[in-house]
Amino acid sequence: MKKFSVRSALSGAVAGILNGLLGAGGGMVLVPLLERQVEQRQLFPTAVAVMLPLSAVSAGVYALHGSLPLKQALPFLLGGCLGAVPAGLLCKRIPVAVLRRIFALFLLWGGVRLLL
Repeated sequence: MKKFSVRSALSGAVAGILNGLLGAGGGMVLVPLLERQVEQRQLFPTAVAVMLPLSAVSAGVYALHGSLPLKQALPFLLGGCLGAVPAGLLCKRIPVAVLRRIFALFLLWGGVRLLL
């Protein structure tokens, strides 16, 4: 990985802003920006590692303002944690090209849903 740069910090700031405004939308920005700085096999795990603290900070801000519906979020959190374990283990076995296509399909699906 390259050393710290202003461009990296600005990319992180954009991801944080999108994460706070849109709820984890920052990952969609981070993955393409990280491509230039991180090896392909480490791209998705690095993005997840960056998004975890960003999401925690965003959730904390929402909680401080009383707008975090924890009861509604908890089942998704538990299910997400259960799904993350096998996904993290499978990530090493899936070819990078396949991971990129899966990511692209989710971006397309999300984009179409937002447009409609």
